[in-house]
Amino acid sequence: MKMKKDRMDEPADNLKKTFSSAMKYLSVNYKKIILITVTLMAALVFAFIKTASANTFSSYNINEIEVNWVPDKTIVATKTLPATAADSTVVEKGEVIAKKQIPIDEIQYKKLKKMAETASYVDYRAFANSALYHVVLVVLVFFFASRVFFPGGLEFKELFTECIFYVAIFCSAVIANKSVEFSSPYTTCMWIPAVFCVFIVAILFGQLNAVFFSIIVSFSVLNACAYEIEPFIFTLATTLTASRIVHKIERRTDMVAAAIVQAVLNVVFLLVIKIIFNSSLSEKWISMFGVALNGFLSGILCLGMLTPLEVILNTASPFRLMELSDLNNATMKKMLVTAGGTYNHSMMVASLAESACREIGANSLLARVGAYYHDIGKIENPEYFVENQTGIDNVHNSINPSLSVTVIRSHVKRGVEKAYALRLPGPVIDIISEHHGNQVLSYFYNEAKKIDPDVNPDDYSYTGNPPSTRESAVVMLADTVEAACRTLEKKSVPALDKFITTLINGKIEHGQLDNCGLTFKDINIIHDSFVQILTGYYHSRIEYPEQKENAEKEQKVQESIGAAKEAEVKSEEKTSVKTENKSEVKSAAKTETKSESKSPVKTEGRTSAKSTAKSEETKSRRTKGKTNAK
Repeated sequence: MKMKKDRMDEPADNLKKTFSSAMKYLSVNYKKIILITVTLMAALVFAFIKTASANTFSSYNINEIEVNWVPDKTIVATKTLPATAADSTVVEKGEVIAKKQIPIDEIQYKKLKKMAETASYVDYRAFANSALYHVVLVVLVFFFASRVFFPGGLEFKELFTECIFYVAIFCSAVIANKSVEFSSPYTTCMWIPAVFCVFIVAILFGQLNAVFFSIIVSFSVLNACAYEIEPFIFTLATTLTASRIVHKIERRTDMVAAAIVQAVLNVVFLLVIKIIFNSSLSEKWISMFGVALNGFLSGILCLGMLTPLEVILNTASPFRLMELSDLNNATMKKMLVTAGGTYNHSMMVASLAESACREIGANSLLARVGAYYHDIGKIENPEYFVENQTGIDNVHNSINPSLSVTVIRSHVKRGVEKAYALRLPGPVIDIISEHHGNQVLSYFYNEAKKIDPDVNPDDYSYTGNPPSTRESAVVMLADTVEAACRTLEKKSVPALDKFITTLINGKIEHGQLDNCGLTFKDINIIHDSFVQILTGYYHSRIEYPEQKENAEKEQKVQESIGAAKEAEVKSEEKTSVKTENKSEVKSAAKTETKSESKSPVKTEGRTSAKSTAKSEETKSRRTKGKTNAK
């Protein structure tokens, strides 16, 4: 009975869990849901305008219909259309205009044409189809924006920008397709600003984001152009290439070259599409010039729009990162003056992180900038950090370990606060806040355990989160490796290799690399990159056979010279000892002769005093001789 009751409660429990999960998702993403809903409504407004102004009925276009056409469904008039001076045809509401699978005659064709060309007649079926189409695109957007592709999730500003661009592209495609002069599928391509929008998205938010955006807007163009395949293929091809062209662009002047390349590719794609669909190459030649101008102006306008968008959205674009990598800014100058050790440490960490990220295919520019700024929180109290304690006593030797930990941990929080004050991009701030994760400060924890064995490890741990991106994880590893390798006495290649392996394995064991997306292959590549950079930095080199022979010969010569000097010193010492002994014998004889003529008491006193002085002098000479010999 109990098992049956448990089985009956399972559906209710699952329903509660599903409901709680849905409510949690809504509470976290309600802003994004509202934004996407508003965007859908805006797109549907333009879809309604397109449908109301189209010559359609029941999703059929009158231009594709003629007498004896066989409909695949029954067509019923939804509105009464009276006769006019120009057209005497009358259509009654509810009238069956055409029956399924029965060819239409001339009268039926006229009624269908009147329905299609009347401005007041709206084909709600076609509008419903368009609305359903956009709902499917919304589902596709939620799929692309999931954590499967973006582990950190899409930021609201990214989604907001892309939604605005989506509406602009769909609106321009609808208007171009409706105009008489540019109704051709090839001339319509001239007026679609998809390449411009993808340029912006790729530079500001990354290539992966731009690829997904390209797919979405291409399908929106397909709907806007009445499902004509040519604009869809052209938009998809040009936007995907646009996202790739600006993938590794670093200078603003490179956008001019990108604009020229895109203009050429636009013409090539249009020619290929015309060849595939057997269109005349000479027909609508203006379309060739138009798509070329579209591609070139897209790059130039993107160059002009990037600066204000970078300031408004505060994104980690390549251009913004290049500006932040300039070490002549006020923050880096202050660090150099007040915390020189931290400055040099940051430069080395930047070299390690940039090289490793380049090897694994991560954003090397972001890693370099993040490494530059990862320790800006140390500027306020530089004397509490060992790299800045050259020539002074360690401050932590005179304070309690708990106070030391408070000061050390605070540099992360202060760094984040400074980063927000400087309006650094979000990914750079994430690197600053995550470069120590939540690991324990083992030195101060062990010192505290000597005082109190029951001390809580959490009180001696960093309060941040483990790295959430590959760049953040690489900066953490570079920071740890650079600081620790300074303590090595023998910085040979095997010693560095073994020590770096130990340090990286320690991070893995403590769970610091669980959420960053690094694979074991990436970690091996990072390890080898660190070893290579540090080996060159510490000037560890392999001795060649000739160098070894020369070193051995030089060592033998030095040993022989040293032995000769030692023998010479010993001989001098023996000579001085013999001379001292002879002088002692002579002085003793003289003393005895004089003592015979003088009183015994005085003679003994003087003799003992002289002999004592002589013995002390002899000892001092021997000591000096031994010292010189050594």
